[in-house]
Amino acid sequence: MRQRFFFLQPPPEAGTTAPPGGGRGVPAGRPARVRDMVIRLYSAGLEGVDAFPVEVEVDLVRQGLPGFTLVGLAETAVREARERVFSALRACGFRLPPSRITVNLAPAGRRKSGTAFDLPLALGLLAASGQIPVEALQGRIFAGELSLSGALKPVPGMLPLAIMARQQGLPSVILPPDNGAEAAVVRGVAVRTPAHLSQCVAFLLGREALEARQPLPAPAE
Repeated sequence: MRQRFFFLQPPPEAGTTAPPGGGRGVPAGRPARVRDMVIRLYSAGLEGVDAFPVEVEVDLVRQGLPGFTLVGLAETAVREARERVFSALRACGFRLPPSRITVNLAPAGRRKSGTAFDLPLALGLLAASGQIPVEALQGRIFAGELSLSGALKPVPGMLPLAIMARQQGLPSVILPPDNGAEAAVVRGVAVRTPAHLSQCVAFLLGREALEARQPLPAPAE
């Protein structure tokens, strides 16, 4: 099956910084590339009406033949995330280097289904390629389906996810806008709902504010 890969940006121009000894640089203020580093961030799977934590591990190696492998007992919709995520990254203007990518959804022995892993997978790839800082992913749970244009679409089970986040001591969740109201009823968890992958990245880079969602008011009696 033919794979799709995206290439690094051209050599540095004005406003960029080059590494010692020459070579490609990165725009001033942008995080430096992470070289062959395993990135870990959190999402959640569903078993019945309960959520369980899933650690999304992304290993991006710039040596060897390019390829993409996803492991961790993933069902069809999860495996198809590759096409959605790569298209969304391209639509948002992000580029990945030619690399061998391995994604593990842990614990590997529990079945993963649905499209909620699109967002954490995209962010893990951006962190592994040095386009967002790893620290911005810590202490948060990410979930959401990506359209081919990068828009975030709702996924089921976000109330159990928010409950699980509080139980795990994770103070922040990032979800699609249409899931915000249901997750916001859980106290002690800040629910933020970017509408688009690019908006999510801007928030993680500190370039855009996202207010925590509030639960819907109770209906009048």
